[in-house]
Formats: sequence, structure tokens, C-alpha cells
Amino acid sequence: MGKLVVQGGAVLEGEVEISGSKNAALPIMAAAILCDEEVILKNVPRLQDVFVMIDILRSIGFRVEFEENELKIKRENDISQEVPYELVRKMRASFNVLGPIAVRTGRAKVALPGGCSIGVRPVDFHLEGLKKMGFSIKVEHGFVEACFERRIDYVTITLPFPSVGATEHLMTTAALLKGARVVIENAAMEPEIVDLQNFINRMGGHIEGAGTSRIVIEGVEKMQGVEYSIIPDRIEAGTYLVAIAASRGKGLVKNVNPDHLTNFFEKLEETGAKLKVLGNEVEIEMRERPKAVDVTTNPYPGFPTDLQPQMMAYLSTASGVSVITENVFKTRFLHVDELKRMGADIEVSGNVAIVKGVEKLSGAPVEGTDLRATAALLIAGIIADGVTEISNVEHIFRGYEDVIDKFSELGAKIEYVEKEN
Repeated sequence: MGKLVVQGGAVLEGEVEISGSKNAALPIMAAAILCDEEVILKNVPRLQDVFVMIDILRSIGFRVEFEENELKIKRENDISQEVPYELVRKMRASFNVLGPIAVRTGRAKVALPGGCSIGVRPVDFHLEGLKKMGFSIKVEHGFVEACFERRIDYVTITLPFPSVGATEHLMTTAALLKGARVVIENAAMEPEIVDLQNFINRMGGHIEGAGTSRIVIEGVEKMQGVEYSIIPDRIEAGTYLVAIAASRGKGLVKNVNPDHLTNFFEKLEETGAKLKVLGNEVEIEMRERPKAVDVTTNPYPGFPTDLQPQMMAYLSTASGVSVITENVFKTRFLHVDELKRMGADIEVSGNVAIVKGVEKLSGAPVEGTDLRATAALLIAGIIADGVTEISNVEHIFRGYEDVIDKFSELGAKIEYVEKEN
């Protein structure tokens, strides 16, 4: 495990190409379990989480080839009903193979998930939904076992909260429940869910409504092989846009779907940044101190929780006081203490952070606590005076492809240093 050494004071200029969406690729890879024929996925980012999912697919009987950004998946052996704990503990999204394995083989046993430490993200919504679809659920010794027990004709599942993971898990599983009609109410509406619907439908599934709060799945008997391209990563795009603005630079962010970031764009413009949308590219310029703004995270189409830490780093040097309210992951403020070590003036009360803008941050040793928090500290290091050393930095490689090269090409001075034994 190494650290990132960031020399502050760089002004980011130039172009950056956005990779495929990790949060779309992972559930689509899990959905490939539904199909015996070869699935070819394009625009797949080369990230640690993707490699973990590849290992999971291989462990349960699939052949997986990954060259550049193209992934080929095909069932090679009988599907194993159990996923090793050492794989599932590495990544929360790996839990979403439980339903697809169970619907294919009648039974699945998967360890309770791991992943980023940003508060409780219970799997109860997943399990209650699977029960309604005819699966028995047993939780013991850190594992969840799902067994298919009864066929259903029709069921409505109302999620207590529009959970992205639960929505993806349940719609994927329901897609292969032949003859069943499953309705998910209060479904998450993220673009990644629309991408998953489009992928499953290309394989022969019958799903409607993704992108709205009501998704209807008509289960089919069999899926077919398909070639499919993953959507661009809206969170990666937002991270580079806010980094360029924070450095008071100018840049062009390419391979973006602007419709996926409308709320975020509005907030950037409120701070004084100038944005110009050019098809699937976004130009941003910011030459002055940002104005303070209030930010409230909400499920899509609200302001993305995955961009809240980066926005906080940006607003830490704004003129005035910003109020950031976190409504998705209530404890997603682990980065606050690290930003304060760099001179930020931030106070937290419950799920609200009060950010009083300071003139400058100063470089300091800090620690990455999760994926997006580490991205926020990288942005803070770029705009700070002096040198910032970010330890526990491996988080960032879970969500940003070629992150050091991309930031360096924009003019950031970043070096990855291996930790000495």
C-alpha cells in the first residue's frame, strides 16, 4: 500500500477522456450470469472493483477475458452456488450475484458484503425483495443463503428507500423468473439502472420503466449473448470538472452524457464556473474564487452523494459559507477531519456540514477513508499550498481509471510512492 504525494498550486488545463462507468459495469457483469452465451462488454474501465467481479465470475464457472476495455464473458462450467468470502468482502457490489446465481441454479450462498466504510448500507431491502419473489433466505455465520422455493405470478415490491443496489439486484433476478410479473415501486432512477435495463433487454429480457420510480419486469425463460457498450462514468466526469474549477483552470472533459449531471452542473454554475456543453463534451472555465453555495444530496436526479466530498473540497476555499446536507449516506463526512488538517473550516452536526470558506488550504499528511473521500483529498492537495501526502490511497484505484496519468496530463503534480517496509 502506497501514498500519493501531491505538489500543490497547479492550475489544471487541457483535455481529459472519461472512462466507462464502474457503477454501470458491475451490475451488468453480474447480470451476465443470466446468460449461457458469450457476452461482450465494451468501454469497461480497468479498475480494482472490476477485477474483483471478474474473479467472482471465474470462481463460479465463467470464462472471462479482459483486453484493453473489452470484456468477454461466457459460461464454461456448471455454475457454482457459492462465492468465496475473500472475494465478496472486497466489494459491496459483489453481493448482487446472489439473486442471479439463485435464479439460475435454485440456490446461492454469498458472504455479507464489504466495500467502502461510509456508514450502514443494509442488504435488508435486497433480501425482503427476494423473499417476495419466491426465495427463502437464511442468514447465519456471516453468509446469506437464498433458495428458490415457489413460483410467483405477480408481486409488487415497494422499496422503503430508492436503493440503487437493491433496485439493480431485484430487477436482474426477476428478469429470469419465467412467467412472473414483478413491479418495483420507489425504485432508484439512476442512469446506471437505465443502462442495466437496456443491457438485459438486449439479451432478451422484458423490463420497462428504468429511470422512473416504477419498474416492471416480465420474467423470461432464457437470455442470449449480446455485445454492449457501457455508459460514461458521470461521477468521474464530475470529479474532473470540479477539480479543474477548484484549481481555477480551464479544461475540456470528453465522453460525457450531460443529461446525467444536470443538477451538478447547476451547482457548479452557481459558484461562478462557466460551463459549455458541446454534445458529449463539457468545457469548464473558472478563474476566480468560487462563491459559496448550499448543496443537498438526494437520490437521482438530485445532487449525487458520490460528488459531495469533492464538492466540499472545492467549497472549502469559496467566498462565504456553504451548507452541505447529506441525505443519502448520513455519515458520509469521514473526509471532514482530513480537510480540516489542511486548514479547512468545517463543522458537522448530524447530516449537515457548515463549510466556511478560507483563502487557502495548506498541504498536510492526510488519510483516504473511502473512494470519493480520497478523490476529494486529491483535489484539496492540488489547490493547497505546499505538499500533501495522502496515505491509504488504494481506495481511489477502485473508482478512477488511470487517475494519476489523467490528472498529470491536466498539469497536476502527483506521484505514487510505494510504502517502505
